[in-house]
Amino acid sequence: MWLEIKKFSIVIAGAFLTALGMNLFLIPANVYSSGFTGIAQLLSKVLTDYTPIHISIGFLLLLLNIPVAILGWKKVGKSFTIYSFISVVLSSLFLEIIPVKEMSHDILLNAVFGGVIIAIGVGFTLKWGASTGGLDIIAMVLSRMKDRPIGPYMLALNSVIILTAGFLYGWEKALYTLVFLYTSTRVIDTIHTRHSKLTAFIITKKADEMKKAIHAKLVRGITMIPGKGAFSNETRDIMMIVITRYELFDLERVIKEVDPNAFTNIIQTTGVYGFFRRD
Repeated sequence: MWLEIKKFSIVIAGAFLTALGMNLFLIPANVYSSGFTGIAQLLSKVLTDYTPIHISIGFLLLLLNIPVAILGWKKVGKSFTIYSFISVVLSSLFLEIIPVKEMSHDILLNAVFGGVIIAIGVGFTLKWGASTGGLDIIAMVLSRMKDRPIGPYMLALNSVIILTAGFLYGWEKALYTLVFLYTSTRVIDTIHTRHSKLTAFIITKKADEMKKAIHAKLVRGITMIPGKGAFSNETRDIMMIVITRYELFDLERVIKEVDPNAFTNIIQTTGVYGFFRRD
């Protein structure tokens, strides 16, 4: 119960920081964010500039994420999707509440500080097993369908935002959007992990219980390897599982609940060949 309260508090703080970075830095400077936040930002500006219709960024962000939340519920996982959608709802709310105010006239400072603030919110949200929704969930679904890394999908989807912004509002804005993306990515990598896929080696005496608990939480295959302690000569089961960085929180939680004494080694995975899921 305490863990859920703490996780919910992190999601609230992450949503607040995202809205803060948007309304104080990116929006006043016309620098575009990544993901669905950037799409909502771009759509709102296009509608305001080219039509008599004005729809707020917060409302558009919520609207865009509703079908994605349904997709995530079916394809990714209930817990991850619920917290991700809560993050989206809170971000939309804070975008409406926090006033848009220009903190600096320097567009570079806006891009950098906006990127840092938003990335702190996103990084800790990811670290606690949720996301800011939108493109994260779409990229995860596409990754699972094709058994390919999430990174290229995120890059391709964000490239559409950058190219559209550059075509409509000048390539200088698009270049500053790249500055924002680079800054935010580096900060997220520092807080969470830069690797899209990770391999966990779990040494435990409760292999059967651990296997059932992991399969109940994650859609991943597990390879069982027999092992023996060099000092104790006791036999152990070594479980190897490859996961995405979005699933690290859930895996850590399962391990602590089933066997707090288990030894776990998490290492980066540079490539995966073959099916990356459990049918």
